Amino acid sequence: MGIFVNKEINVSMEITETLALARIGVSLLLGGAIGLERMVHKHPAGMRTFMLICIGSTLATLASIYICQSNIDLHNGDPGRIAAQILTGIGFIGAGLIIKTADGVSGITTAACIFVTAVIGIAVGVGMMLTAAIVTVIVLIILSSGYYARKRQDNKG
Repeated sequence: MGIFVNKEINVSMEITETLALARIGVSLLLGGAIGLERMVHKHPAGMRTFMLICIGSTLATLASIYICQSNIDLHNGDPGRIAAQILTGIGFIGAGLIIKTADGVSGITTAACIFVTAVIGIAVGVGMMLTAAIVTVIVLIILSSGYYARKRQDNKG
């Protein structure tokens, strides 16, 4: 009653303070890894921004699950609603980073990083730590390959 159970492996998914803090810690590390990469390459949104986005998304997701788990009389509880609103809010932040100049458009990659970091935070909040960690590594590889390709192109030109 009020506890989410994965019937396949019969593991309790009840959100406790200890579990929530552990997930916030994982979220802090994953968001920090992406933020550190952005900070090292001198992009406007750095480590603090990405850490805050990731832990904020994780906490909102945890709170959403907790509300549904602790309010048995809540007949219309849907933890997915808060996750959807996280992405809506992140869209506004990302849109504010995209700048059109005479030379072109900048900030698209940073906006995309902010979006994926929020989704990583949501994944951590629902307990998908391994998936979130693997996606974080993939994001770092994608960002690194972009710098490598740009550096190689600059050396040819």
